Amino acid sequence: MKIDILTLFPKMFKGPFEESILRRAQDKSLVEIKIHNLRKWAKDKRGTVDDRSYGGGVGMVLMIQPIYDAIESLKLKMKNKQSLISNENEKVKITKKNLKIVLLGPKGKVWNQRMAQEYSKLEQLILICGHYEGVDERVKNFIDEEVSIGNYILTGGEIPAMVLVDSIVRLIPGVLEKPAATKIESFSNYHDTVHGNYLLLECPQYTKPESFRGLKVPKILLSGDHKKISEWRQKEALKITKKSRPDLL
Repeated sequence: MKIDILTLFPKMFKGPFEESILRRAQDKSLVEIKIHNLRKWAKDKRGTVDDRSYGGGVGMVLMIQPIYDAIESLKLKMKNKQSLISNENEKVKITKKNLKIVLLGPKGKVWNQRMAQEYSKLEQLILICGHYEGVDERVKNFIDEEVSIGNYILTGGEIPAMVLVDSIVRLIPGVLEKPAATKIESFSNYHDTVHGNYLLLECPQYTKPESFRGLKVPKILLSGDHKKISEWRQKEALKITKKSRPDLL
């Protein structure tokens, strides 16, 4: 998978993408992450990518031209790369189905686990980090989706881009050593024969010691009865979800 990120602050991404699972995924060549400074596509020597809003208002707005040119450039690079691959091994072609161009901004659809699962199947993902007072509205004509990570305002789309990348990359087959790790966790699908499919938060987890300051591990987890343990975990997951996130049910 190829992930391209358009930003005004490339240095913000140095730490998060150089550690832990994201680092290992890149070392395994399961994902290629490239950070691009949007100013590279500015028309003047100063690297101007923002301007005042027509009609007045506080703050600056990201201009459409640098964003459009950057998108087209990144799409062309990927197309050329795929052409080289297909010449040798006529297999992969970038299509609308396996490419997404996404703007990170507060007006977008709120990110969730199902979207992360869908995005993890892509060949290429282009993320545009919104900033200042937003972007020229006409940018919406050249993207597939606008995404928000919650009902609050951040200084820019850089941290949301990091959130998306982290949640997506861990779902790519081969990134985690144990495939089941991405299936038995919070926000994963749970099937009930009566109610059908819905999402649950993960059940409580315990480890050694069995007793700590009078706080004990539930006896059922020490029983060795895997069927009863599974039933207990489902009941506890349902209980936690009802209490903390009833909107998921």
